[in-house]
Amino acid sequence: MIRRFFQSILVVLMTLLLVFVLFKLEGAQSLARSIYPSERADPAQIQKVINEYGFNKSILDQLWIELRNYATGNFGRTQQNQTVLAAIGTALPRTIVLVGMSIFFALVVAIPLGVWQAVHRNGPIDYIATGVTFVLYAMPAFVFGFVLLLLFEQDLHIFTPIQQTETVWQIAFNWKQITLPMITLSATSVAAFSRYMRSSMLDALTEDYVRTAKAKGASVGRVLFRHGLRNALLPIITLVGLSLPAVAGGAVITEQVFNYPGMGQLTAQAAGSNEVQLVVGTTVVATILTVVGSLVADILYAVADPRIRYASK
Repeated sequence: MIRRFFQSILVVLMTLLLVFVLFKLEGAQSLARSIYPSERADPAQIQKVINEYGFNKSILDQLWIELRNYATGNFGRTQQNQTVLAAIGTALPRTIVLVGMSIFFALVVAIPLGVWQAVHRNGPIDYIATGVTFVLYAMPAFVFGFVLLLLFEQDLHIFTPIQQTETVWQIAFNWKQITLPMITLSATSVAAFSRYMRSSMLDALTEDYVRTAKAKGASVGRVLFRHGLRNALLPIITLVGLSLPAVAGGAVITEQVFNYPGMGQLTAQAAGSNEVQLVVGTTVVATILTVVGSLVADILYAVADPRIRYASK
């Protein structure tokens, strides 16, 4: 775990270095236009950006200034004269709630579905579920989201649009607003998790300890959930951690479709309006969260499977 921790730090540092290079390629004049929204920044504004961000210093000094700013959360200000950190602080909890609820919903649906398919493999329900999951996995998020939006919100009026001014808790506890984005974001995860769960459960049911439990007269429920499911869940733990980047990436599209005021929408709007500092801030924060999620998945995997700890010893 110590080795994985330092590997995670190295990944973050490499990403920060790449962000720094792209940031400097923008140049002082382009950065000034992103800070001061106008067709052409005046010389005084450009000189102010040069002095503030060290464009007139050596590359190592510039790198040190940027790393120090990243470490202290100083990503500059938006065109609305709001700090980038404050803008991220408003949008990030909403995305965390959306991604967290989507992953939870995906696990609640996918794990029982995968177990059911494994127990009733090669049956009609197994084939139907396989076909549906393949369609969900292949369908782009914006297509699936638009279908749900047109059908359940605009035609049937079952759900309501999300209000930009509402707090994260008002959105999270309003099922008429959060349900469609959550289902859209979790559709691909349900498909992937259920397929892995089916395959992992099939492998677990053929192990010697399962046959021994059956021979000893254990009930079907005990064999499935006590012996089979516990070991079959190990790949799912890793898959959840590794799926965080994909889910976070899907949130960008999903939030645009449903006008959800989270990190995805904030990043897309920043890119569209050429707010370089805001894009840098969201990129750095997303990188850190992704690395932390992967590290937590490794820790949970070691907790769930004691053999990993024994092997390390």
